[in-house]
Amino acid sequence: MNFTIQNVLIATVDDYATVDVQVVDGAIARICPEGFLEENPLPELRSGQDAEGILGHRAGEAIAAIAPTLEVIGTAINGKNKLLLPGFFNAHSHSSEMWQRGIIPPFPLELWLAQLYDFAPLDIEKVYLSALGTAVETLLSGGTSVVDHLILIPGKELETIATAVRAYKEVGIRAFVSPLIQDESLSAGIPSGVTTALTHKPYFRSTQATLELIEEAVRQFHRPDEGMSILVAPTGIQLCSDALFQGCIELSDKYNLCRHSHLLETKAQEKLAQEKYGCSAVEHLGRIGYLGDRTSLAHCIHLSDTDIAILAETKSTVVHNPLSNLRLGSGIAPILKYRQAGVNVTFGCDGASSNDSQDLLEAIKIGSILHNITDFDYQHWITPRQSVEMASLGGAKGLNMADQLGSLTVGKKADLVMYDLTSLSLLPRTDPIGLLILGRPTNAVESVWVNGKQVVADGKVTTINVDELRQQLFDHSQWDTKRKSETVAQLEAHYRTVMDLL
Repeated sequence: MNFTIQNVLIATVDDYATVDVQVVDGAIARICPEGFLEENPLPELRSGQDAEGILGHRAGEAIAAIAPTLEVIGTAINGKNKLLLPGFFNAHSHSSEMWQRGIIPPFPLELWLAQLYDFAPLDIEKVYLSALGTAVETLLSGGTSVVDHLILIPGKELETIATAVRAYKEVGIRAFVSPLIQDESLSAGIPSGVTTALTHKPYFRSTQATLELIEEAVRQFHRPDEGMSILVAPTGIQLCSDALFQGCIELSDKYNLCRHSHLLETKAQEKLAQEKYGCSAVEHLGRIGYLGDRTSLAHCIHLSDTDIAILAETKSTVVHNPLSNLRLGSGIAPILKYRQAGVNVTFGCDGASSNDSQDLLEAIKIGSILHNITDFDYQHWITPRQSVEMASLGGAKGLNMADQLGSLTVGKKADLVMYDLTSLSLLPRTDPIGLLILGRPTNAVESVWVNGKQVVADGKVTTINVDELRQQLFDHSQWDTKRKSETVAQLEAHYRTVMDLL
């Protein structure tokens, strides 16, 4: 679909401008001052030139070069009183956790996981519905891309992946499906301690079988040109052997895949790394070659200054998940230190039972202002405009797509979100981006395009029947307030001992 958004507000270097944005064959073709596309063509722009180049300090040059008439291409879309931004990335999520949102008690990650796995849905239909729900919630909160660290049903792994892929294609969101893999049992994720070591059962699937499974998933489903990518995604050092990490590195290099993992989410993982490696988890992953500019790492809470320097040197990306970090008591990630060190940072919602939502704007707000209490120097605090860049371009960098996504740049893919600035939650009028990031926007997303295809119009998803989805989510669930996890009962005493909670 070719279209022209007319008279829409965009952010320039330090202000705003009203412009026309032309999209041709799924990419941003031209950006020019308000009304010019109705009467004039723009000069040919270099691929990669962004709005600053034609609306900032070189605006006069661009206007001086304008020649005679050019008709509006495709459908004309009214952008008056609307704000256009590049689509955000929900850069870390677990879609199937949706079935347990709101019910897991206040537990730290290691015990929370035990309860999650005891009651995990082993149902392909639920995988499908929760992927649909994750996509819809992401779109309606400003996201055009989702990284789904997908929990696999044992014995139905490829079917699980195929089901999530089908759901994301139906909704039309850009998806980075990251099958969550491990080769060690759940108890291995808890430090042994000096006197209370646990006995770990062997994992049900071998390391080699797991790697073969991921390679087959790549063959079947990795179609980045169609908006569907597969990532290698070992869950983390706590449940994965070096052999699994090294196998993922080999697959990543063979197929040019991005890498994803959890990293040092809890104090327990920090202790565990010292037990396993005699050094920090960051140092170890650096030594075996897992870090790099195609690697995104969720959480990254318990890192030293040396660890942060390693992330900066390797150009690895940190995915900040502030709400789950608070919900599980994991800690506050040193995001301001990351930014000062030059580490790329973006945002994720995390799973819908550790957050317990997929509201990306909420995660961005909390993930921005939370850090005002960690550094007294307010000049280091994250501004709303910086938050927007982290959520868009930061996400694209972490997935090796900064040349294609993440900014309003001529030549980049048209993954765009248009916000209604007359929405009650964005009034009265002050700074549009400030209202969007610092406020509590509700029903503010007016339109969304992914690869130039409109998937949200007038605030409603157009690709699937959301009312039908709501009914199916209701019908496949039940009110539940009390349940007991056998695995929590088995692990809790040991956890409290090794974490000095007795």
